[in-house]
This record gives sequence, structure tokens and C-alpha cells, in this order.
Amino acid sequence: MESVEKECGALGGLFQAIVNDMKSSYPVWEDFSAKATKLHSQLRTTILAAVAFLDAFQKVADMATNSRGATRDIGSAL
Repeated sequence: MESVEKECGALGGLFQAIVNDMKSSYPVWEDFSAKATKLHSQLRTTILAAVAFLDAFQKVADMATNSRGATRDIGSAL
């Protein structure tokens, strides 16, 4: 019976230590979450800008391909 009480006491102490650690680490996790959200937003914006740039570049290449002369070769290369 004493060993069960000893184990319960050890488990209770471990649980209390974990809860205390979680309480003190909350601001760190909150900061991490905020920064991850900001990174996600910035990456989305970067991807949208890259897609817009590539669309504009494709329009230039199509225009050059549909023109006459040596510009057609440049357009094909683009």
C-alpha cells in the first residue's frame, strides 16, 4: 500500500512540475504562434506577388513570340 501511495505522490509531483512549466512557458508559445501566423501571411503575399510577376512575364513572352522578325526568337526563348 505504501508503494502505491509513493507512486501516486511521485506522479502528482511530476504533474505539478509539468503544469508549472506550462504556465511559465505560455508567453513563449504565444509569441511563437503569433510569429508563425505572420510568417504564413507574408509567404502567402510573396507567392501572390511571384504569380503576378510570372503572369506579366508570360504576357511579354507571348507578345514577343507573336511579333515579326528576330523578336519572335527572343519570345520563344522566354
